[in-house]
Amino acid sequence: KLADLVEQNIDELAALEALDNGKPLTIAKHVDINVAADTLRYFAGWPDKIHGQTIPTSGPFFCYTKSEPVGVCAQIIPWNFPMLMAATKLGPALASGCTVVLKPAEQTPLTALRLGELIVEAGFPPGVVNIVPGQGPIAGKHLAQHPDVDKVAFTGSTEVGYQIMRSSHVNNLKRVTLELGGKSANIICDDADIDQAIAQSQLGLFFNMGQSCIAGSRLYVQEGIYDEFVRRSMEAAKARIVGDPFSVKTDQGPQIDRTQFEKILNYISIGKKEGAKILTGGKRVGNKGFFIEPTVFADVEDDMTIAREEIFGPVMTILKFKTIDEVIKRAND
Repeated sequence: KLADLVEQNIDELAALEALDNGKPLTIAKHVDINVAADTLRYFAGWPDKIHGQTIPTSGPFFCYTKSEPVGVCAQIIPWNFPMLMAATKLGPALASGCTVVLKPAEQTPLTALRLGELIVEAGFPPGVVNIVPGQGPIAGKHLAQHPDVDKVAFTGSTEVGYQIMRSSHVNNLKRVTLELGGKSANIICDDADIDQAIAQSQLGLFFNMGQSCIAGSRLYVQEGIYDEFVRRSMEAAKARIVGDPFSVKTDQGPQIDRTQFEKILNYISIGKKEGAKILTGGKRVGNKGFFIEPTVFADVEDDMTIAREEIFGPVMTILKFKTIDEVIKRAND
């Protein structure tokens, strides 16, 4: 029923997501909210599929396993995919009989608050799902430490993940699930369909303004197609439209806030200083808001900061490789 209500209110939820997060409205509607509804509907099918087992034993014994809810689950949601991550965390907890205290990111509380209203409308008993907006160092910290919380599920930065892990055992040995940062390698070989490879690498990096923990942020390209790939990647990045997230023509909206905006521009500056070749972008778009040009660096080396640290923004870094064995070793470094 909740999934149905999400679908019935998809236009409103998508508008709230675009307003809160800055992602293009079309993406918010057709990806975030649509997939959130699918996720809730999928997990709604799980409660009657959780089974125990009996195990043959010798002697007058009956041995079996019994599945029980963990208990109270604190769920701390990130700002890059607020509605989708809320559904991803809510679904399995509710399907297994747990109650939830969900804290949205302080930058993006609107869809979570509207989701709370839909949860009431769907007929959930009071107290089963509780939406608690607040600052991470206050509300998030207290949830991680609270003795009545049995499990914490957190998605966000690696730095905060360490803090959650350290805080969670202060008053009880609660379970912790963390989904943290990344620096994913995307490897393009000489025999790849170059049109498809460019399209997918652009999507893998620039989707959601580069604010994704699974962004293909280290783009390794084999030397045989390197020059053509770099040139065409630059052209594709230049063609991206940055602007109003409520315009159907927009490919890329603003970054989430000033902190992230300044962090990304600082990484671009570091990339230039360390000798990477900037082909396009690298600057603010206009003089209002937190818009950054889609940026492409070439001739990036593995030891450069932009190749080793998560930028979390629209900055593509392209590295050259010769052999498969070589690039596998470098990608796993």
